Amino acid sequence: MSADLISLFTATFVTFFVLIDALGVAPVFATLSAEGTPAWRRRMAVKSIFVATVILFLFAFGGAWLMDAMHISIDAFRAAGGVLLFLIALDMVFEKRTERREHRAEGVLEERQNHQEPDDISVFPMGIPMIAGPGSIATAMFYMSDASNWMEKGVVLAAIGLNLLLTLIVFLLAGPLVRLLGASVAGAMTRILGVVLAALSIQLLIDGIKGAFNLG
Repeated sequence: MSADLISLFTATFVTFFVLIDALGVAPVFATLSAEGTPAWRRRMAVKSIFVATVILFLFAFGGAWLMDAMHISIDAFRAAGGVLLFLIALDMVFEKRTERREHRAEGVLEERQNHQEPDDISVFPMGIPMIAGPGSIATAMFYMSDASNWMEKGVVLAAIGLNLLLTLIVFLLAGPLVRLLGASVAGAMTRILGVVLAALSIQLLIDGIKGAFNLG
């Protein structure tokens, strides 16, 4: 693998690792699946990742067609993606994203109080928007649209796929992992990842502006 492909894989992997934030989502999954049997929790973990994979890959392959149909340039999309990711990064640093996840989890738990059997949480809220959220969907579209050949597209898909596989492992170990890390450590990890995402988003914005105005 060439240095350019390794660099592309690393950038894509780090970006999606921060966006999906498996360690930050794990407490939500552990909470929502606490009432189910071990077999049911495993089924929800696998199904959540499957749903997110279908959504991300669908937008990854259909994103270029959508951009062409709407006459959106790659530089405009890159700049817009940078702004979107920066807003997500701010949420992560100031823990607003975590608060929304916890509020969403509480809402789902309240709806389930009158049901004897646990509801299916794989599509909502786990598949969407916990894993395949607006940021990860837009970023999948960007990276695939920016890839110039099928080798680069394969590298992008491999980086996304590896992140989804890691998220599945984290979900399967969610209960023990949350107890091991604790709320404070998970919160600190989310803030650190938010700072990394902020730096990546600013670079995307700079690249988009430079490309749009031919600044070299």
